[in-house]
Amino acid sequence: MKIAVFGGTGFLGSYLVTELLERGYEVFALDINDSSYIPSNNFIKADILNTTLLSNLFEQYKFDVVYNLAGFASLEKAIEHPISAFQLNVIGNLNIIDLCVKHQVKHFVYASSAYAMSSKGSFYGLSKLSSEKIVEEYKEKYNLDYTILRYGSLYSERDFENNYIFNLVKTAIKTGEINHAGDGEEVREYIHAFDAAKLSADVIENDNLKNKHLVLTGVERIKRGDLFKMINEILGEKLKINLSADGYQNHYKYTPYSFTAKTSQKLTPNPYVDMGQGLLSCIQKAHELLK
Repeated sequence: MKIAVFGGTGFLGSYLVTELLERGYEVFALDINDSSYIPSNNFIKADILNTTLLSNLFEQYKFDVVYNLAGFASLEKAIEHPISAFQLNVIGNLNIIDLCVKHQVKHFVYASSAYAMSSKGSFYGLSKLSSEKIVEEYKEKYNLDYTILRYGSLYSERDFENNYIFNLVKTAIKTGEINHAGDGEEVREYIHAFDAAKLSADVIENDNLKNKHLVLTGVERIKRGDLFKMINEILGEKLKINLSADGYQNHYKYTPYSFTAKTSQKLTPNPYVDMGQGLLSCIQKAHELLK
């Protein structure tokens, strides 16, 4: 089976490509930039807004399954650049899914977000929700099988811009402080990118997960304030933790869910990377980078 992973050199994409390769699939990471995590033979330089290039790639490689993990992954950047966010997250996705229909792709997997279900998330959440609706309509009109994956809070020890916990740890080690806009009561269900990649790969091996909306989160609920305390304890109680009263006006506090008539199934990893062990890996890697 030949698989395309758009955004395949990014934070989650690099884990997913590795997982799919280990399962024996013929996998290509399509992205603007290459990555040390992806073998050069499995990388294809691609821009999801370049329709001519995309059309040629679909014609040449004849993919059986397509994952789209490309686009804006930062809520804050989407707020600053709403036009770019919609171009990448909506038009870019539309370019890919339209070619999936034209080239008889068997299964399309779209990387959405928990913010697609939320009244929070501003332009980022709206762009993800818009793309979900487009995916559903392509199934209705052209019978393209899909799976929509709504990811929660991902983390790992890899140094990516949108890896919140790793960047938090790296900054804490460098400055001796943790600064947070909020009261620390915000709740998240963190999932290691390694576990999320495994669950993402599972969906193409289970026909019962076709044409479904799936929420991928961790099994451990933790308050941000408790996360900060864990990091501080691991680092020997040397950090100053600063909480501001400004809060999270564009982020959800306790849950991303807002009422909607369309529900989604929740997937959690079993077994999974323990949060404490995951934090240790982040801290060890951050120390190595800062030496």
